[in-house]
Amino acid sequence: MTRFHARHLIFGAVLVVGCITFVHAQQQPVPLSVKKISDTVYWTEGGAGGNTGIIIGKDGVIVVDAKTTAASAKEVLGEIANLTPKPVTTVMITHSDADHVNGLVAFPTGLTIISQENCKKEMEATAGGRNPAPQDHLPNKTIDKKESLTINGVHFTLLNFGPAHTSGDMIIYLPDEKVVFTGDLVVTNQADPYPIIHLNKHGSSEGWIQNMKGISGLKADKFVPGHGDLQSKQDLQKMLAAGQERREKIKKMVAAGKSLSEVKAALGESTAPAAPGGFNPPTFTDVVYMELSKT
Repeated sequence: MTRFHARHLIFGAVLVVGCITFVHAQQQPVPLSVKKISDTVYWTEGGAGGNTGIIIGKDGVIVVDAKTTAASAKEVLGEIANLTPKPVTTVMITHSDADHVNGLVAFPTGLTIISQENCKKEMEATAGGRNPAPQDHLPNKTIDKKESLTINGVHFTLLNFGPAHTSGDMIIYLPDEKVVFTGDLVVTNQADPYPIIHLNKHGSSEGWIQNMKGISGLKADKFVPGHGDLQSKQDLQKMLAAGQERREKIKKMVAAGKSLSEVKAALGESTAPAAPGGFNPPTFTDVVYMELSKT
């Protein structure tokens, strides 16, 4: 396969990435479950969409991410009502993927919705598309690289170490509780152990490594991924080391003039053509190869 063909195969796959979460949302999700980290910090797994966070403050509740569908978001809101009579006042969005933002339609108006500034731009860019983000629930507060703030008595540090999964990832760090919500910078429930990078949202494999270094350097004990089970710092360090090692192997093969098919074969990955009509997003290897070969 030539680099020209590799590039167009990858970009063809990228065009459908935005539709993948929509398709997944139509499948029967596993039941929503609420998991306790402390008396004031919880996270939910299951339902339609990514994991969510629930942080109970003095006078209100802060939610992290909003599910894919209104129905699943309402489930989360119902679980919050079971935990506390306090109202939801704030939603923090880790990134712009539909399975983390489209459930915002079920949330009441007048909330503070916080994201990284590029996340808001990516949500705005979906207007008029096949599966748009709710334009009446766009973020009304954005951050750039770092901001520390206190909401309902809870201390947060919001971080962006540059483009990674998307250009607008936001890491949510609770320093007092030593908890981090990573969004899809960390995903543990997929067959491919390497990260998902959305090229159509200007994500970056090198940026993912820098973000993981930043997350691993935080004084935290528990890390809630975008999808999958709770992680430890050691889990993240292993994930980072594996991603770095894979990227370095690809870098050496690109420098030696290897084609994408040759690189995948050497790494034990399938080189078979994608199934016609299927959703075949670019793998970590696809992304790294395109970045390093500049094809």
